[in-house]
Amino acid sequence: MASIDAIVDESLIKSVTEYVEAYMANYDGSHDFNHIRRVLGLAKHIHAHSPDASQRDLQVVILSALLHDVGDKKYLKPGEDASSLVNDLLVSHGAPEALASKVQAICLGVSYSSEIKDPARVRELIKLYPELAIVQDADRLDAIGSIGIGRVFTFTGARTKASMADSIQHFYDKLLRLQNMMKTDIGRQLAEEKTRRMKEFLKWWDEEAAFSGTDVIPVIA
Repeated sequence: MASIDAIVDESLIKSVTEYVEAYMANYDGSHDFNHIRRVLGLAKHIHAHSPDASQRDLQVVILSALLHDVGDKKYLKPGEDASSLVNDLLVSHGAPEALASKVQAICLGVSYSSEIKDPARVRELIKLYPELAIVQDADRLDAIGSIGIGRVFTFTGARTKASMADSIQHFYDKLLRLQNMMKTDIGRQLAEEKTRRMKEFLKWWDEEAAFSGTDVIPVIA
């Protein structure tokens, strides 16, 4: 297990944490500050249990986990520029320009859609910033498993008029694919169990939903 001992500016972390908690107060429950807490905890866990910790900056991992949803296009406020929002925020809180720029680049590379659109770019970003692999896995792990199931329906109810069937389709379109997109060994291990739980849930869903579409009484195991 790698050591997570590193130089961390606790005052910077504290001020950024307070900002993020306030900033995300108006986000719905699928992307609220509790999501940030979980991603941060997962990121620290993955960092601690992954090799080559000396090649990563723990402070960058922490800040990127805290800020990865600030400027999310789904919640972007009028007048905000997602390409520079994190950088400007960090500089305003006293972070060095180099640190702010690095965290901004990582936050812009975390999303699933950005990797689907240009996977080669994400691979190159991870070579430049190995912390991205840690934060990306942490964020995706919170999208699956039992928490992920809850987040899907929370987002659908809060942000769309989609049906529950549309929510179920999201599992097949995205969530069941995430296990094979993990970048770290510990991420893959955690994702395997979380994916198993989702598959079990989907099995139960199909059994119960079958009552609405057949004259034959389905058997629930």
